[in-house]
Amino acid sequence: MTATKLLPPLLVALAAVSCRGDRGRDPVILELDQGVVRRSDFERHVAEVEARGGAPLAPEVRRGLLETFLEQRALVIEARKRGLLPKDGGSEGEQRAVSELLSQAVPAPTVSDGEVAAYYGAHAAEMSVPETVTVRQILVATQNEARDALRKLLRAPKDFENVARQYSKGPEAGDGGLMGTFARGQLPAELETVAFALAPGGTSEIVTTSLGYHILRVEARQEARASSLPEVQGRIRTLLTREKSDRNVRQFVDDLLARAKVNHAAATRPSS
Repeated sequence: MTATKLLPPLLVALAAVSCRGDRGRDPVILELDQGVVRRSDFERHVAEVEARGGAPLAPEVRRGLLETFLEQRALVIEARKRGLLPKDGGSEGEQRAVSELLSQAVPAPTVSDGEVAAYYGAHAAEMSVPETVTVRQILVATQNEARDALRKLLRAPKDFENVARQYSKGPEAGDGGLMGTFARGQLPAELETVAFALAPGGTSEIVTTSLGYHILRVEARQEARASSLPEVQGRIRTLLTREKSDRNVRQFVDDLLARAKVNHAAATRPSS
């Protein structure tokens, strides 16, 4: 047999060896039904994440990213299997297809009135209405301006709104200095200490902060109290619905991965 006749079979053999080598360097890390995901797919994803963050990923972060990546690819494979994703869908198409898959495949959760009441009974203390104060302020740039405003208030204590309109440089000056209603933790610390120490209708001394010089008036105070079930049942229902929905999605993804062949080691070991 001539060398020319030997050449095609030899090329075929070399190609087969080359393919086997390529598969060894780029192993399948997830196989689900007829869909496969290779190590190179994950490496591209890692490179994109690192490019956005501007630094290489730590090994533990990479391992956590792998789990999320495999779950997402399993969902994409399932969406394609169900005809929800065209071949050229792209990343945006994949996201839409996965959303559609979950809306079709994951049952919509229902929350009963009994569940809402039971949650309220177990968490009533956490759902109490906090103490609040409704505050007006006069904010000026200099201490002399603040003293002038305070002298006017001492002569006419009920004229805070007009004095605020006349003197204050704060954004709420046009509203008579009305800042709003605040719970603890919502005001700057220097203002909070003073505001929560004032009685309703009380006016503060001059308070200095990095913003300038403040004079505060507490218009009203609402003491902390327990919330009633009717007040919070909508919030509880939303919370329980979200929790149930998350569990249903988690179960669906777990079931997908239970059908799949996953090779974590091939995805995390160093490249040869």
